[in-house]
Amino acid sequence: MSKLAEFRAAEQALKAQLAQLEALKNDAGLKKEIEFEEKLKGLMKSYDKSLRDIIAILDPSAGRAAAAAPKQRRARVVKVYHNPHTGELIETKGGNHRGLKAWKEQYGAATVDSWLRG
Repeated sequence: MSKLAEFRAAEQALKAQLAQLEALKNDAGLKKEIEFEEKLKGLMKSYDKSLRDIIAILDPSAGRAAAAAPKQRRARVVKVYHNPHTGELIETKGGNHRGLKAWKEQYGAATVDSWLRG
């Protein structure tokens, strides 16, 4: 596509969008919505209320639904165990590690727990 054709296509698209904008400016429904929004914001400001407060007043069950949503669990911390006998390191996020279980069987859980690096 030549630059001139591209320019004319963009110009036509702009004219169409400007015509659509003018039609929206003269739309009575849009004017009513804008007026409602301005009055609602003014009312919220005069009573020092947020949008969340308004939603809670109008639909109390909406707040409970959001609160009842399952919360994400905190990410587990990587624990590093250092075996002083072998010099081996084990990094794990849980206690279900095969090597860690073997160490606890061999040396005892209390001993292996003392190998945890901070």
